Amino acid sequence: MSALARLPLGAPGVYPYPGPALRSLTGVRLDLCAFAGVAPRGPARVPVVEDEADGHFWRGDVPWVEPQRPRRRTVAVPIESFEDYRRIFGGFEGPGRLPYAVAAYFDNGGRRALVARIVHDYGPGDPRNDQGVARALLAGVKPAIGLRARSEGTWGAAMTASLVFSASPVELTPEAGGLRLGPGATLAAGALLRVANGDGTRVLRFVSQLIEVPDGDRPVHKTLALTDSPLPPAAVGSVPSFEQVEADLTLDDGDGRIERHTGLGLAFGHPRWLAQVLCDASSLAWPEPDWARAQVEPLDADLRPPPMVRFDAGGDLSDRWADIDHEDFFDPSWAPESGEPGSGVCCFAGAREAAGHAGLRPASLVVPDLYSHRPLIVAEPVAPVVTLAGAGFARCVRVDAPASQEPAANDLPGLHLDPLLDLDQILGLQQRLIGFAESLRDLVVLLDVPPGLDPARTRRWRGALASSYAAAYHPWLAVARLDDARDALIEVPPAALAAGILAGRELTFGVPHGPANQLAVGAVSALAALSPDLHGQLHQAGINCYVRDRDGLRLTGARTLSADPAYRQLSVRRLMILLRRVLLEQMQWAVFEPNGPALWREVRLLLDAYLRQLYQHGAFRGATEEEAWFVRCDEGLNPAFERDQGRMTAQVGVAPAEPLEFIVLHLTRTGDGVLSISE
Repeated sequence: MSALARLPLGAPGVYPYPGPALRSLTGVRLDLCAFAGVAPRGPARVPVVEDEADGHFWRGDVPWVEPQRPRRRTVAVPIESFEDYRRIFGGFEGPGRLPYAVAAYFDNGGRRALVARIVHDYGPGDPRNDQGVARALLAGVKPAIGLRARSEGTWGAAMTASLVFSASPVELTPEAGGLRLGPGATLAAGALLRVANGDGTRVLRFVSQLIEVPDGDRPVHKTLALTDSPLPPAAVGSVPSFEQVEADLTLDDGDGRIERHTGLGLAFGHPRWLAQVLCDASSLAWPEPDWARAQVEPLDADLRPPPMVRFDAGGDLSDRWADIDHEDFFDPSWAPESGEPGSGVCCFAGAREAAGHAGLRPASLVVPDLYSHRPLIVAEPVAPVVTLAGAGFARCVRVDAPASQEPAANDLPGLHLDPLLDLDQILGLQQRLIGFAESLRDLVVLLDVPPGLDPARTRRWRGALASSYAAAYHPWLAVARLDDARDALIEVPPAALAAGILAGRELTFGVPHGPANQLAVGAVSALAALSPDLHGQLHQAGINCYVRDRDGLRLTGARTLSADPAYRQLSVRRLMILLRRVLLEQMQWAVFEPNGPALWREVRLLLDAYLRQLYQHGAFRGATEEEAWFVRCDEGLNPAFERDQGRMTAQVGVAPAEPLEFIVLHLTRTGDGVLSISE
């Protein structure tokens, strides 16, 4: 029987057609990786939008740039290519390894990522939270328009802003009570009008309100526009003409990013109010709060544009990289049960909601700037060659000592840790990342073995970590990029390349296939060469290594740091994350169903159907389906006292398939000298 046949019909009208309920389980993508690190630009200290009404970000009648509004220090931004990253966060000009990590991720198979820029936490209410940004003042209007760069950093000092006005005719007729809109006229409250009288004078007036009034005795209404102040009397025998004035704002950051915002209104409340458009649509500039609720008016009716201005590199403008410390990567006040994103890496906990896109939940996490063991480029000391040797004797000449060499400009002193001296502190930071991943239970953090450790220290490092929600990679890799002005080999954490390999394998083959035996694209060399014996020891310890072969550097392992043998394979942990996400996200409909045998039967059928698909793709071991998984949801698991409390329990057991790591070959020589090999 069709749904239409079951639909009760009464009087003529429109009836909602009951669509089918979701009664199937589909997979979710686990290729999204989250990155947190230091960048020269990008969203940070973003005002929290608490109320979104009619598509505009306002809270009551207050724009969302007022100083007292709380701000989110760290924001997760979705990107789909390294060009996206470069456009939002800048290139390789900063001291952090974040851009190199993200570039390596996309080079090795990644297709989408979440990136968060880490800035220093000065504490709530500290005025330094509002410093470090470039500002500009467009003074050719009243009041002057103050702008500030969208995020802190010296990048804003190269930005320029220009504002131009345009006027277009609008059909209005003066009559008692206001200005009547013509049949084809479109006007909005807050629009600016230029009124020209017959004697050549022109004045500017804002539309304060649009009202609908009866049109005489006719059964229709007319629209009247009311102005903020009366119009001047028209010249005798003349009819005034009207034009609507709009503005176009152009922002140029000096590095190829240009924004043009057109058709802007010049008064608060206009649908395209200049300050509101900047809040909603600009990625380069914010409006200053002092004019965000005002009216912006040209200095005269000739609509002369204010001169283009360059953002001011004021005394407080700086990148403030030296202020960043290890605590900036975490948020002690965040808790998993809060349901809201925090700061630092905790912003990824609510990434799907914060980014505004369904399905944006990272399955892996890489933090390339968690600590800095050395600057990106280490400047070698250069001693000047001074010789005073001559052909004859002469008076001794005093030679001043050479000036001490300045420290590397692109360094992160607040994040510096020496793996040989500060290994315990590095371990503490990595353990905090693991704790964050374990609190979410649907994310794996990809760690790097600290560079420069000998085998004994490496084993000590490994012995301090045990979690199936973490994987470790070794050694660090060197990359060289044609689009990097440094023109040097840069040390990149190996987890970044592994994240790309992980995403690429998932997209190509699916979660059950181990993300290993892949070449590291872009890797020129490794910081440490592994002997076969050491490689074998590290692999058995659960450390995934890059080993050089004839084609390049190859990732040879895909294990977790778990002490439980059942979860030693990364593909197994990711498979369980997949099942957890599918069940939590796609079984929500069950909360509205009567808790009884019919629901239990449907749950069993849905789960069996989905697990069968995974089994057919090689996710489970077992010669038969009965050996591969089981699903229980019956009265034994759901007795009356459980149902009385509104609970339903389903039990799912699976036998994940593990990747084949070792193939043992038996070499046999028979008595007649024939060699044979068997597996």
